Amino acid sequence: MRWALNKFFYTKNKNSLHVAYIQLLKEKYCDITGNLLPEYPSFYQFRYFYRKTKKMQTYYISRDGIKNYERNNRPLLGDGIQEYASCVGMGMLDATICDIYLINESGNLVGRPILTACIDAYSSLCCGYALSWEGGVYSLKGLMLNIITDKQKWCERFGISIEKEQWDADKLPATFVTDMGSEYKSENFEQITELGVTVVNLPSYRPELKGAVEKFFDLVQSTYKPYLKGKGVIEPDYQERGAHDYRKDACLTMADFEKVILQCIIYYNSQRIIEKFPYTEAMIQNQVQPFASSIWEWGKTQAGANLIAVSKEQVVFTLLPRTTGRFSRFGLRVNKMRYKRDGFTEKYLAGGEATVAYNPDDVSKVWLIEKGAYIPFELIESRYEGKELSDVELMQKGRKELVRTAAVSNLQAQINLAQSIEVIAASVKKPDSINIKTIRDTRQKEQRRKHVNYVGEEMKHD
Repeated sequence: MRWALNKFFYTKNKNSLHVAYIQLLKEKYCDITGNLLPEYPSFYQFRYFYRKTKKMQTYYISRDGIKNYERNNRPLLGDGIQEYASCVGMGMLDATICDIYLINESGNLVGRPILTACIDAYSSLCCGYALSWEGGVYSLKGLMLNIITDKQKWCERFGISIEKEQWDADKLPATFVTDMGSEYKSENFEQITELGVTVVNLPSYRPELKGAVEKFFDLVQSTYKPYLKGKGVIEPDYQERGAHDYRKDACLTMADFEKVILQCIIYYNSQRIIEKFPYTEAMIQNQVQPFASSIWEWGKTQAGANLIAVSKEQVVFTLLPRTTGRFSRFGLRVNKMRYKRDGFTEKYLAGGEATVAYNPDDVSKVWLIEKGAYIPFELIESRYEGKELSDVELMQKGRKELVRTAAVSNLQAQINLAQSIEVIAASVKKPDSINIKTIRDTRQKEQRRKHVNYVGEEMKHD
């Protein structure tokens, strides 16, 4: 019976107990012709043995796999967020595709935007967000800049007025908690550690460890959806056959939707009641209100709070992609382009490699990274001025293709040239002797003989 359970029941095929019983009889209680032997266990005996020896962990892992078990069935015995986020300063990062279709200013359908957010694990406050059409490292750059932005001024840009204490977050959390997404593991994003930030990558299939940001997305989307029905919002049936095409309902632009998202975040931060927050005696004595913004403000004054004040310039430079540049007599060569700056003559002459930060959106400048400083270098080749790196690469590729295409005809031209010169050389007869002593007089005579009055000749032809 143990053999039959292991072979036919505890498998990914997910056979029923009755199927496993039939297989047991077929394999162990039939003769060579396939006829059932006189003595065999009953199904009730088989079921009794199964129930007596059953282990739920074995059941889940064998039938659904270890990954599904870790995600959906594993006992959750930790203290959750509070187990490792005991104070303000641990930001959880994640991104999601919003359940709504948007259009551009011309009325053309664009698609679904990407919302990237940073949620403080302790207070659940939204420290910053980025709403964009591009994900990956690009959206993370926008998120980092939004985190350190004065939120009161930011909201004013959208015509929204808030009090400072409703969203008083303009510093980087000292720890970022991310999943195993490629953008979070990229070398480009990990450069943020140069600002004193620690990046923690969570193991796979542990959603409860970043539940704060997952809950944020759920709450924000469930907040705006009821009020935007029929305006591009996606319903749960959108993937079913015959379902309504919600793309045809789209009518909001990105600017419109960002105002909606901002209002949802303001409500989430300053008015949403956090019913099950683990209040301490000190919090109760200080009458800390059960709102994320209130808990955040109180947490910032407590021991252990870890926030880092940085400038926008520091964030921008730190997150620039980097590459290796080479010094030579022709300047600093980066991405197959040349750059210059006064005061680096010795570097140009000595040569060598250096780490350089560059902006893929504009190749007009690069920044030499030296002892933590970013030293700007100007582009030498003006034809690339103001262009994106991708455009420059296309130009360079086009030039190579033209050269490659012309290479074959060039070889033929060299062959033809050699043949022509050989024909001319073969037709020339070498004189018996050459008088070297009269070379000066001979040259003067030839100059007079070959001299042409160009002005006179042109007037004559006119």
